[in-house]
Amino acid sequence: MFMRRRRRDQRGASAVEFALIVPILFTLLFGIIEMAFLMKDYVSVSSAVRAGARSASAAADAGPGTCLWSGPTAPPCTPQRAPALAQVAADAIQKTGTAMPTDDIDWVMIYRAGTNGFPIGRNNLSCGPTDCVVYVWDAGVGTGQFRYSSGAWDSKSVNACVNDPGRHTVGVGMQASHKWLMGFMDTPLVMQEKTIMQFEPLEQTRCKPGTPNAHG
Repeated sequence: MFMRRRRRDQRGASAVEFALIVPILFTLLFGIIEMAFLMKDYVSVSSAVRAGARSASAAADAGPGTCLWSGPTAPPCTPQRAPALAQVAADAIQKTGTAMPTDDIDWVMIYRAGTNGFPIGRNNLSCGPTDCVVYVWDAGVGTGQFRYSSGAWDSKSVNACVNDPGRHTVGVGMQASHKWLMGFMDTPLVMQEKTIMQFEPLEQTRCKPGTPNAHG
């Protein structure tokens, strides 16, 4: 009789311990899964801006955009007040693809970088009045690519002379919102990442404004 009661007590104690431990174990498990998704999105954003910067740095002589009009119903292309190299960067990000949903990408920014790696005159990823353009994802039917949103950058102002101390650096930044899949938080985590690269050099006869065959 005593032994049966003791076994029942042990089973009851084990059930209580199990009930206490299971929520903690599930919390740890879900936390590990959530962190894995977060790291995936972070690596995806980092890879995307590197791909965009590599393409932009090789397109210093791409000239101005070719869109004749812009607005909510305009085709996803770059107007003449922005450089074609910006569209090249946006297209490179699209073609490379990201592991995160495109709807989670808030914007992509292409800009002339200052010494601090941010747009000229800024200390964060925000456009100044010039030399910076922004693209947003257009998920419209038959579209599915980045659309020019705002900003201006005269393509004729780009300096890509290899031995010139004023040689420009292009930056590509991205902001994305990571949505918590496990519902830990209602507010998405906003992440920003940027990469900067100097423009690949052009021939001396066309590497900057004022040269005989200047690009743009």
